[in-house]
Amino acid sequence: MNSVYDSDELQSRTRRESDLLTRLPAFLAYAKQECAHYRRTLSDIDVTAITSRQSLTSVPVTRKSDLICLQAENLPFAGLNASGSTPDRIFQSPGPIFEPGHDSKDWWRMGTAFYAAGFRAGERVQNCLSYHLSPGGFIMDSGARACGCSVIPAGPGQTEQQLDIIERLRPEGYCGTPSFLNILLQRAKELGRDVSSINKALVSGEALTPTLQARFEEAGISVSQAYATADIGLIAYESCPDSGLVVAEDILLEILRPGSQEPVADGEVGEVVVTSFNPDYPLIRFATGDLSSVMPGMSPCGRTNMRIRGWQGRADQSTKVKGMFIHPEQVERIRLSHSLLAKARLVVTNIDDRDQMTLHCEVSDAGRSDIDITEVAQTMREVTKLGGHVELVAPGSLSDDGIVIEDLR
Repeated sequence: MNSVYDSDELQSRTRRESDLLTRLPAFLAYAKQECAHYRRTLSDIDVTAITSRQSLTSVPVTRKSDLICLQAENLPFAGLNASGSTPDRIFQSPGPIFEPGHDSKDWWRMGTAFYAAGFRAGERVQNCLSYHLSPGGFIMDSGARACGCSVIPAGPGQTEQQLDIIERLRPEGYCGTPSFLNILLQRAKELGRDVSSINKALVSGEALTPTLQARFEEAGISVSQAYATADIGLIAYESCPDSGLVVAEDILLEILRPGSQEPVADGEVGEVVVTSFNPDYPLIRFATGDLSSVMPGMSPCGRTNMRIRGWQGRADQSTKVKGMFIHPEQVERIRLSHSLLAKARLVVTNIDDRDQMTLHCEVSDAGRSDIDITEVAQTMREVTKLGGHVELVAPGSLSDDGIVIEDLR
């Protein structure tokens, strides 16, 4: 079993869950008092009663995809930040979306990921994520320093200058995107440069493909992945190859059906939704827009928190039909309007240059005779303002892949 960055990584699942849920009511009350956004969204909710995952489903989801509009109404952070907390930096990610940053030690909680990837005190790390406007460089920087490493703030690009630095300073580690690590290795080979000092890497921001993984192994570099966002910081990290990602401590992670407030069954693909206990920037049921699924069992490394399979796509499946946008939330509204519908998937096709919608609905054999597809079709028209067909299918017919809107055009 690997050593760990924090002993909490080895605590029992029952204790971890109990501790987080015990902290939840007081934290929700704090956010409701200190943050304008939550003062509004939690106004009608008795937060003292939110003491379980089931009761947490009564709290509205805040979607990352809505931040552009929310921030336009209340700059810079849409009132999600605590009123008494002044950020040391304000970042801007594509969108544009503004995010706060603070200089307190390991504010984004990345130290765990670096430690699990093998980084240790006294080592040098070449950080190749950008420090310009977006927070990626600072997120990695803080995590490496939390492990006692010295950081070379290289940023992306300037490949030959980066190779000069590697040859002269001999860093043991790299952090950044996997694609840029591959660029460095390829260019080093072309120019006959020595980059052999790098033996470990923590990558994020892109998929680590099997092809790239094989190239890194051939170069003698052990590569681990971290799943982090500019808003939340660390969400999950790799501790053993091909064993999924261990969820970070001090967050509550849910996997919800896209467009809904409800969790999916373990193993089913859904949207990653996080509650982060960050007093500077409380994020409560924050929908990341990423798809993933829960893995069964415990990590072979001995860390006890739940695991997810990593990035499995985007939850935003909105599409335009006959000039009208259709969103996953609308499909969920249709499903909830008819209690016998267990699951629904909207399939969009184009036949003879005409867009067509068919709503596939899972219904039990016992409930099939009680469903009026005409009524379901009418609900679909009321919700989407477009007509479509309804097809009843047997339970289990729709894959647990997180797809709510399937555009086949």
